[in-house]
Parts: sequence; structure tokens; C-alpha cells
Amino acid sequence: MKRITYKAAGVDIDKANKLVANYKRFAGATRIKGVISDVGSFGALFRPDFRKLKDPLLVSSTDGVGTKLKIAFLANRHDTVGIDLVAMSVNDILCSGAKGLFFLDYIATGKIRAGVLKEVVSGISVACKEAGYALIGGETAEMPGMYAEGEYDLAGFGVGIVDKKDVIDGTGTRPGDVVIGLESSGLHSNGYSLVRKALSERELKTYSRELLKPTRLYARHVLALAKKIKIKGIANITGGAFYDKIPRIIPKGMAIEILKDSWRVPWIFDLIKKKGGVDDSQMYRAFNMGIGMILVIDRPSADRAVELLRLTGLKSHIIGRVLKGNRKVEIL
Repeated sequence: MKRITYKAAGVDIDKANKLVANYKRFAGATRIKGVISDVGSFGALFRPDFRKLKDPLLVSSTDGVGTKLKIAFLANRHDTVGIDLVAMSVNDILCSGAKGLFFLDYIATGKIRAGVLKEVVSGISVACKEAGYALIGGETAEMPGMYAEGEYDLAGFGVGIVDKKDVIDGTGTRPGDVVIGLESSGLHSNGYSLVRKALSERELKTYSRELLKPTRLYARHVLALAKKIKIKGIANITGGAFYDKIPRIIPKGMAIEILKDSWRVPWIFDLIKKKGGVDDSQMYRAFNMGIGMILVIDRPSADRAVELLRLTGLKSHIIGRVLKGNRKVEIL
């Protein structure tokens, strides 16, 4: 009778266990008050501190990195996509005004390559620490035959907390309020299917360093600003960009006008537009165009908000205004 082993079938448990040792080290660097269990428990334990909150609400989000991973495979560079993974969820959580608690990741691959996955998890750890989240657990799945050689997929799940009275949801928005755009670090993690159509494989390699710039994390900057200025609405400019994401925070009877000449669009977007023959409406629906997040605040606070954000190390611009309308976004 033929005898085979799990390792011969393509799953190396010993290699996975060695990877967990690195994972524990990276997770330890993100440890914050409230973490109870160590990485490796069947379920991660976290004790939130509700004492300063009258009506605490948990805010959660899950996401992946998408086809940006294809660029990482092509360039054989894996040190930034872990940052992207964290940013995609925690920037969404920030839109409610929530402070971070913890984050978990899921990595799936056909064959474990310890050096590659070490780079990925290192990026996850760096991003969690920057955003104030504890990396408290995760899963690495080796699945032979599911992925092309050298490829993997990522998913993440984050949880934050906010007092109900401090929830930011756009309901206080009024005509005359202004829109502040927070500069992105590049394409972030959206629009890469279009990028891969617009650019040749050679061009993807040539511009891979720019294309793999990690998604900017906004938590530190925005939470600091929220302590000094009332923020009425926050929109994370991801898939669907200006036309699909901003309407989520526009109250009934209002609209938002964006002036596209109010900031400088980074060169990479112009390159994609030219090479792919992409029109403006598609560009502003697929890409952030240099604005990764927008804030809605009242007009008298606008200039001070821009200055306070600058002091935290983040460039921003007054890029639009709120007016009466039917919950649409107009880009002029």
C-alpha cells in the first residue's frame, strides 16, 4: 500500500511553525494595554477599557490588498503590502472616529516561502504599531494547488472603539461646510486592475517602486485633529473613489463640490491616464488622484485644521464645499 505524508502532499507544518516564531516577535512589538493572550492561542483575548466611555461602540472592518499583490509578485518585493493590508481596514474604521484596538490577518499561499512571508508580516506589524492597533492573531494557510507558484493572498480584520456621542457620520454637515483633502502616498490599494491594463509588464516593473508605495495610515493625524476641531464627516477614498465613497457621508438634501485644481495630482496618475487613454471620469472613480481621505468641517475651522494637520506631518488642502443638492459629488 502506498504511503504518503502531509509534507509530500505539499503542506509543511514544521516550516509553518517556524514562521509563527517570527509572527510572535512582530506581534509583540504592537502589544498595547488590553492584550491578554499570546499569539498561538485558539482565540485571541482582548480586554477593552470602557471606563472612560459612556456608551462604547465597537467598529469593525475587513479587507484585502487586491491585485496590487500582482505588482509585488512581479517586482519580487513584499515589504509594503502588509502595510497596505492594515491600512485598508483601519482607515475605514477611522471614518467613524474610532480609536484602534486590535487587528488579525489571514495569509494564504500555495507554498510557504518563509523569507517572503516574514517581509509581509513585518509590514503588518509596522502598520499596526503606527495606527495604534495590537496585532493579536492570524492564520497562515498553505494550500497546494490553489495559487500560482510564488503567489499568496492577504485578508485582514480590525476592531476599533468609539463613544456613541463621538461617532462621526456626516449627520452634522451643513451647506457652507468645507471639504479638506488629505494627501495620499500614491495609488494606495485601489485601481490596480486598471493599472495592469494601462501599463505593459515592462512598465509595471519600471514603475514598481512607485506602484508599491504603501497606503498612508491616517489614524494618528486625524485623531489628534479631532481633539481640537469638530470633524463632521470622514470618507476614505478607496474603490469607487470620489464618486462612490464621498456620497456615503452626504446627508439628504446636500451635495459636495470638489475643485480638482485645488491640489497637485501626482505624476503617476497622469502616466496611467496617458498610457491607458483613461478619461477623467474613470480616473476619479478608480483612483484617489492624490487625495486619500477627506474631512468635512465648518468653514471657520478650515485654515486652522490644515495647519494642525501640517504640524502632525500630513499635507492637506481645502478642496471643496458642501452645498444643497441630491447627495451627488461634482468634480469641477
